[in-house]
Formats: sequence, structure tokens, C-alpha cells
Amino acid sequence: MAERQVLEQAAARLLDPQARTIAAAVQWWDLPGLGGGPWPVAVLGQGDPVLLLHGFDSSHLEFRRLAPLLAPQAQLFIPDLYGFGFCPRPAGGNYSPDGVLNHLEALLDAVLVRSGAEQVGLMGASMGGSAAVELARRRPDQISRLLLLAPAGLTGKPMPVPPVLNQLGARFLALPAIRRGLCRSAFAQPDRDVGPAELEIASVHLACPNWAPALAAFAGSGGFGGCGLPLPSQPLSVLWGANDRILRGAPRREAQALLGDCIEELSDCGHLPHIDQPQRVAEVWLG
Repeated sequence: MAERQVLEQAAARLLDPQARTIAAAVQWWDLPGLGGGPWPVAVLGQGDPVLLLHGFDSSHLEFRRLAPLLAPQAQLFIPDLYGFGFCPRPAGGNYSPDGVLNHLEALLDAVLVRSGAEQVGLMGASMGGSAAVELARRRPDQISRLLLLAPAGLTGKPMPVPPVLNQLGARFLALPAIRRGLCRSAFAQPDRDVGPAELEIASVHLACPNWAPALAAFAGSGGFGGCGLPLPSQPLSVLWGANDRILRGAPRREAQALLGDCIEELSDCGHLPHIDQPQRVAEVWLG
């Protein structure tokens, strides 16, 4: 299984030791009713279960700095979202928000069985924030509370990328210079914080088979959009970086108007609070 080989090599060779640790914690689960697996899930820690969802074109490695702060008091389940990270990408897969959510529902059932818990805490970053909100609405009795980190896709509407353009877009996103620019734009202080280790983490999953076709298909579906209303009934908190250069302008203002007093803005923080300010994220979650 090529995805597993890519991840195992990453666990042995990544420059960032925290990334190596979280990659080595991945288990491969068969999920009933969901073919094409097994599916990668990093499992760490002891305590109440928490499901953590990464953002667009990313992976579980995104939580490498936060996981060691939460693991002493929580059992963390950190999957790669369907069509992303180190997941298998079978031909004919449903690479759309529905596909992501169907995978997450099957995963949630497995987490509840394995943890023995009746409810799971839920954390979502960027696009993972919209996935978290949608999952919380689908499974209100099994999600206890939510923490959203610079959530994307809560307002607006899905915007399908036309055929051919979606494929060209995926190829464009594979270019080293483009990935470097996107990686730098996610950090509050890129000159200080973005070096070879960060650039490696941002691109290592591109070696998985069918990365580009799956990404193109997701873009063709329109992705997540307009997911915010109605807000889920569970307790909800939001952390947002004051220096976020990914979500800005009208989309940010619209999301902030929707979320209101739920938001805490973090100084010296970009689009990834769990990278730039992991200690504060841990404090908010652990109370």
C-alpha cells in the first residue's frame, strides 16, 4: 500500500521530531461501510477522546505541536480527511464534502467504540472547521463541544471549479515555489518560523498516489461553503490569528459576524493557531 509506505518513510526521515512522533502514532483502521481502506488515524494520549480535523490539502502532521500538549489529559484521534493527507484515494471515490463527512461519520463510530465513550470533543482547523460544524450537526448527541481554529467555509457558498481548470489548479499547487509561498503565508512570522522542516511537512503527502486527481475532484465539487448556519447546539469556541493572511477581507468579516462573541483573537498568530500558538490552544481546550 503506497500511502502507508510514504507515511512510514516520513515517520523515519522527517526533519521535525514532533512530526516524526505523530506520524509514528498512526494506526490503519478498517471502517465498516467504507471501502477503499484501511484509513490512517494518529492515536495518542490518555483521557477523554478528542477528534482533530486538519485543513485543506494538509494532513494529521498539522497537529504536531498541539498533540504533545493535549496528550497527557486527552486521548487524541487525528485522521487524515478523506481525499487528503495520506489517505488512500480509490478511483471513483466521492471527493466532495459529502465524501469527507461520510468518512468522518464512520470514523466517529469507530472512535466511540475504541474509546468506550459516549461523546467526543471535536476540534477543526481551517477547512476542518467547516467539517467539524457539519459533523456536529449530523451527530449532535455524540459531539460534546467544539473548538474551531480559523474556520474556513462557514460563509459564502460552494464554488465548483470547472473541468480542466480544476486539474490545472492541482498541478499548480504541486509546484515547489507555490507550496513554499502558501506555507509562508500561513505563518505569522514566516521569515522566523518557515524553514526546510516546515516546507517538507507541507508537501510530503504529495507523494501519495492520485493526490492530484483527488484534489481536482474536490475542487470540482465546490468544496465547503455556507456551512455555518445554523451553528451547532454544542458549546463552541473559536480562536483566530490576528495575522491571518489566508482568511481575510470579506470572508473573515462575514465569519466573525456569524460567530460573534465565540471568537478569541490571538496576537502574533497566523492562519494556524495550533502551529503559531499551540500553548494557548491547549489552554482553551483543557480549561
